Amino acid sequence: MKQIISSENRPIKMWLDDIEGNALSQAKNLANLPFVHKHVALMPDTHSGYGMPIGGVLATKGVIIPNAVGVDIGCGMCAMRTNLEDADSDTLKQIMSHIRKTIPVGFDWHKEAQDEKYMPQVDELSQIVERHYVKATKQIGSLGGGNHFIEIQHGSDGNIWVMIHSGSRNLGKQVADFYNKKAKQLNERWHSSVPTSYDLAFLPIETDEAHAYVNEMNYCVDFAYANRRLMMERVQHAFMEVFKGEVAFDDLINIAHNYAGWENHFNENVLVHRKGATRARLGEMGIIPGSQGTKSYIVEGLGNSESFESCSHGAGRIMGRKQAQRELSLEAEVKRLNDKGIIHGIRHQKDLDEASGAYKDIDMVMANQTDLVKVKVELEPLAVVKG
Repeated sequence: MKQIISSENRPIKMWLDDIEGNALSQAKNLANLPFVHKHVALMPDTHSGYGMPIGGVLATKGVIIPNAVGVDIGCGMCAMRTNLEDADSDTLKQIMSHIRKTIPVGFDWHKEAQDEKYMPQVDELSQIVERHYVKATKQIGSLGGGNHFIEIQHGSDGNIWVMIHSGSRNLGKQVADFYNKKAKQLNERWHSSVPTSYDLAFLPIETDEAHAYVNEMNYCVDFAYANRRLMMERVQHAFMEVFKGEVAFDDLINIAHNYAGWENHFNENVLVHRKGATRARLGEMGIIPGSQGTKSYIVEGLGNSESFESCSHGAGRIMGRKQAQRELSLEAEVKRLNDKGIIHGIRHQKDLDEASGAYKDIDMVMANQTDLVKVKVELEPLAVVKG
């Protein structure tokens, strides 16, 4: 831990030295909520979000906050190690070509619904999920946009790895928007003491609305996992095509970083909201990606109680997307990747929204959380597909 802010109703415990002003204001809003448990924790990749900062961890008693989970419910990482020790540039390009043929990126979906066996199985679909289910069958197995990616990497263990970052596509956004709006309406009706300017409308956990949100949120978490799993299956097929079947894969590592769930901390059962933060229980395997062109990490949790057993979910932004497109040098960012021999898709100024220069230094982020996780494998990027 780097510092503690004690000026608010509850402490803010921070695993970073520098924090942007808006993110700090949002953290102070969290610390002044009447149902906060113990303190607010900010991971080393913290930056401004909607209502709650990305990289924040909030434990609450008796309420759940849709905006403290966010719109990409269940967004997270998966990674898989292969038995390969090397792949040259031509081979990587062949693999990436196969990936692009089978996995839609950006706003694109599959033209046809995917087999329903890939969808999470439940006895009965809930309200918003049912409304958007047909679209979701076409979106499963697709990457999405923004900071989502598929990356082929070389590990410090000597093996080639595959890593995927993606979420619940439009389904999670629809669920998040519906229940955040519902929470706002109810908070206004109840004359809630939480200012509307906080954008942290809540649902008491005993209400029908909270039960419905939890059910739909959990479905979206499962859908996001199923989405990553299907993409990884198709990446495996790409490897098999190029290597003529002579490649093997270890078990999938999967973690989410946008969700809320019941956990026991400081001897109380509470709802822990992680918005751009990863659970890091003692011995738990995790994934911390860098920015495009920088290292990523397979980590093991240390179970630090002060962080509610959490760690960062990545490097964390220092520039908004539009700012990065305006201010970063296309030539410099392309050179940075080319000098490392990374196969990438940065071609135009508009592609700079996800360039390395828009993100924090991952080495500093990792240095700030040595009490949260220990590094098991360092991963250097070889080729990347961006959403």
